[in-house]
Amino acid sequence: MQQVSFMSANQPPSTRTEPVDQTPAMPADEILKHAVEALESIKAVDLVTLDVRERCNFTDYMVFASGTSDRHLKAMAQEVVKALKEKGMRPMNVEGDDTPQTEWVLVDFIDVIVHLMMPETRALYQLEKLWSAPAADTSAPDS
Repeated sequence: MQQVSFMSANQPPSTRTEPVDQTPAMPADEILKHAVEALESIKAVDLVTLDVRERCNFTDYMVFASGTSDRHLKAMAQEVVKALKEKGMRPMNVEGDDTPQTEWVLVDFIDVIVHLMMPETRALYQLEKLWSAPAADTSAPDS
């Protein structure tokens, strides 16, 4: 019988056939704490965190921060990734960090999604407003 190895977002794919010891998952609030500390250490501008557990099923927290230049955005993303790698966590994906003149870098730790944007881009998309808006009432009106 062939053994199946499981992997999580915290581990690279394995070509081994024997079971792989999984890194214990880090709680979302710890990921959030380390991400915020990393962003504060590199002088992120207008840092905002939102608890979106009641609003969506794909993440627990979203972090929003602005940078002063595309280099600052990329440095912030690298700092967050580095800080969490030191704790045994790796992002599922980083997007926008390899784009010249980027205006938005997203770091996805599954339970925490970090959005790093230029102020103009952040004002345009208004994601904090979107994710903090009151939930719509979906109940049917009384007849």
